[in-house]
Amino acid sequence: MFYYQFNIGDYIKHTSHLSPLEDIAYRRLLDSYYDTEKPIPNNIPLVSRRLRIDADTVEIVLLEFFEKTEEGYRNKRADVEIEAYHAFLDKQKANGIKGGRPKNKPTDNPPLSQAEPKITLNTNREPLNEKQQLLTSTKTKTVAQGACNCPETVSEEVWQDFLTLRRAKKAPLTKSALRGIEKEAGKAGIEIEAVLRECCARGWTGFKADWMKGKAEPFSVGAATRKILERELEKEARLINPWEEIQ
Repeated sequence: MFYYQFNIGDYIKHTSHLSPLEDIAYRRLLDSYYDTEKPIPNNIPLVSRRLRIDADTVEIVLLEFFEKTEEGYRNKRADVEIEAYHAFLDKQKANGIKGGRPKNKPTDNPPLSQAEPKITLNTNREPLNEKQQLLTSTKTKTVAQGACNCPETVSEEVWQDFLTLRRAKKAPLTKSALRGIEKEAGKAGIEIEAVLRECCARGWTGFKADWMKGKAEPFSVGAATRKILERELEKEARLINPWEEIQ
């Protein structure tokens, strides 16, 4: 993983007794632990060389903050964070395959407050003048645009960019249009945010799953999560484990 939470107060509380060199060793050990998601090897000379810190200092820090096992030195707090990180990734990927957040099922008998109001036409009204028509048209567009709420898995920045694109194309976003885009995103196995980003980049007001055939599948999450997932792919592509001996 390429990101982990760092509580400054908690860290200072538990490391204020360390020397400057021991403090550096501990931070580098934590970074390596989270980056590789593996225990620190029991080969202290190797670890010392890779961290560029003397073996005695490395061993002091390992014995205090890590637990020695057959697999290597483990850190319980880091293991918990790594497990939570992968649970988060699995949830995001599952949401992408499902096509975004679940839809609310319509009820046969909606509450009275949701029932459509009865409209009585007044045939005796005078025709609207040009100014009144303009105001009515503007109000109708505003209501139509505001009727669509931003999906939970889409960042506000991407949502506003997509609304701006739709307005520029004179195609106000409706609930039915958004449902159609979410449905096509689900068919393509892509999160709705990735679809909206692609639409903004290409000037599309809509999306079809067939359009992505032959293209590399983009990741489909919020902006912050997208970076984590992209880096996860880079990590999987690595051929060298930093703890392996150089042949």
